[in-house]
Amino acid sequence: MAPRGGGGGGGGQRTYGFPIYCAAWLPLAHILKPGAAGADADADASSSGSVPPPPMALLGGGGGEGRSGVPNKLVVAALDLAAAGEAGPALSAVPVFEAGTEEQVPYRMAVHPRGDGALVAFPNGCRLYRWKTQEGEEPQKLALQFDEEALVELKDIGLQLAVSFSVEGSILAIGGEGYLRVLKWPAMESVLTEADTKTSIKDLNFSSDEKFLAVNRSSGPCRVWDLQSSEVVANLGREAGEIFGFCRFCTKADNCHILFVTAMQGDYGKIISWNTTSWTRIGSKKITREAISAFAVLPDGALLAIGTIEGSIIVLGSKNMRTLVTVKKAHLGIVTTLAFSQDSRTLLSTSFDSTARVTSVRSPKSNGPSIWPMILAIILAILVYCYMQHKEDLLAMLQH
Repeated sequence: MAPRGGGGGGGGQRTYGFPIYCAAWLPLAHILKPGAAGADADADASSSGSVPPPPMALLGGGGGEGRSGVPNKLVVAALDLAAAGEAGPALSAVPVFEAGTEEQVPYRMAVHPRGDGALVAFPNGCRLYRWKTQEGEEPQKLALQFDEEALVELKDIGLQLAVSFSVEGSILAIGGEGYLRVLKWPAMESVLTEADTKTSIKDLNFSSDEKFLAVNRSSGPCRVWDLQSSEVVANLGREAGEIFGFCRFCTKADNCHILFVTAMQGDYGKIISWNTTSWTRIGSKKITREAISAFAVLPDGALLAIGTIEGSIIVLGSKNMRTLVTVKKAHLGIVTTLAFSQDSRTLLSTSFDSTARVTSVRSPKSNGPSIWPMILAIILAILVYCYMQHKEDLLAMLQH
């Protein structure tokens, strides 16, 4: 089914004809890296003025098992910069590539940060899809191909509710009903395994230095693992009435690491921050009265975003938790995924309502210092200079 345009409120939206459970931006710089033979062609394209390919995203979802008539599929869509109007950019109306997944619905995904495929979690287990480059009228066209020989160990382990690669892609963590598995990539050697059959994994995330892994389960504290010793270094406790949801590390400009955790406390959704040296709470703020269903943080921690079960999107500055962008009813259904683009200017969100939306969150002009303080300083300096040059004349005029 061809996507349809729609939406408003500062973002471009497309409808793809199937409930979207998972999505991620693609690391095109690594996926489309030229080989030795392609270097000359790349140089020729550069000299001929060819534009680089637009940002692309991978979407996954579907109608599940049975004869609902709604397909299960993976879709690669490019950001349509040419169609950007007042509503902002949107994903392409025509997908770059799509592949059906038969009776299995893609539920979670983790795109390898160095281009080594996309791991997709299905109800019965995990599959690895490899990137393929198609030749055609476009300079670069992407395709996905199921690698049947990869991930044999994870083929029949059941549904994984959280999957993630580390920042450099050297470690994979997955978690579902009861079990947490952390593996070296691509060797698939075990780093650690934890079994707790009374709980399920809700979310997990690596620190940028690949030293820590934070894990939230359906109950209990947020547990932080040291990946070098394979031991727990912190159990971050809940305050009265808190139920933890998502967890994300970030690295500030001073190389300080912060861990953000979302929580529901009564009718409020809140964001809590922890220092990763002392593992003490350093901040907490109530953000919304809607349940939080998705969470994203920029790697430098400057911006945070939450999606809600009511379809709303909120973007905040992490320094003071001030709301910068609010889009009420950005989607008609629950927000399933949030992901900031690599240039930090847009936020991808998806929903059960079959829509994928791109919301502008940072103007290119906002990068770097403002020119107005510089202009005011120059004007002030000129005024001071003129005063010093004509001070005696001004005093004489005042005396008369």
